[in-house]
Amino acid sequence: MTRRPRPERRRDLAGLLGPDAPDLTQPSAPDRLLPVDHLIVGGLQPRRAFDQQSLDSLAQSIRTHGVLQPILVRPVGDRYEIVAGERRWRAAQQAELTEIPVVIREMDDPEARRLALIENLQRDDLNTLDEVDAKLELVSQVLKIPLPEARARLMQMLREPTGPDHDALDTLFGSLGEQWTSFARNKLKILNWPPALLDAVRRGLAYTAAQQIAQAHEAHHAALITLAQGGATRAQLREAIRTLQNQTSEVAPTRQVARLLGSSRWLKTLTAAEQKDLDGWLSKMPASLRTKLE
Repeated sequence: MTRRPRPERRRDLAGLLGPDAPDLTQPSAPDRLLPVDHLIVGGLQPRRAFDQQSLDSLAQSIRTHGVLQPILVRPVGDRYEIVAGERRWRAAQQAELTEIPVVIREMDDPEARRLALIENLQRDDLNTLDEVDAKLELVSQVLKIPLPEARARLMQMLREPTGPDHDALDTLFGSLGEQWTSFARNKLKILNWPPALLDAVRRGLAYTAAQQIAQAHEAHHAALITLAQGGATRAQLREAIRTLQNQTSEVAPTRQVARLLGSSRWLKTLTAAEQKDLDGWLSKMPASLRTKLE
């Protein structure tokens, strides 16, 4: 259930995580088995949502094959906090396992957070918004800048000559199988989307569907999100967007005229000649509309 790592992902992980950190791209021999109820979830998990269908599939795999890769934990008091592998732990519970293989490491909060970010970014089912947030946090760590400044710094670096910061990001994103320039130019755009669309992505709306919806007028987003969540194909979404846009273009002039005619401030700006033209135009209105007005 994990993404097969590309060769370049293995190349620089030691530099990112430290020489003593476990290689998250490779199967690890567990240190021991721990009861599943001896593990706790900490506040370092970057993933905000777990898809139930995906969990069901992983739980079924665990029932058949067991937990193929141990989860990474650190000791916290008399328990062990999950650093990487919460999804496997949840699925193991669902599969009714009483014990789970673990790798135990001593680490501080920054180290644990960095490991959690890297581990989640190597999974296929991480939603795009969590991915963007996780990569921005890694950028802030690698460049040693506050997280709120990471996005602006990336955009600034696109216009700068190559320097040490560029090399650092080449190493970071190379280990993730991606170019930071592509991430900055393309995926960062998701943060400009309206809150309702971003919330739908957090809840599992496919990134490709969200990209299409983002191109439509925001007033239509709710209907399009519902359509996409109901299983509409990309072609069906395109057709729905086209239909809604045509309806909007047909209605918009009527609404604009109604707003103007209802504006006493606008009417007061008309010259005598303009008022005469307006009266002449209104005298030609359809009989059905005149009846309603009367």
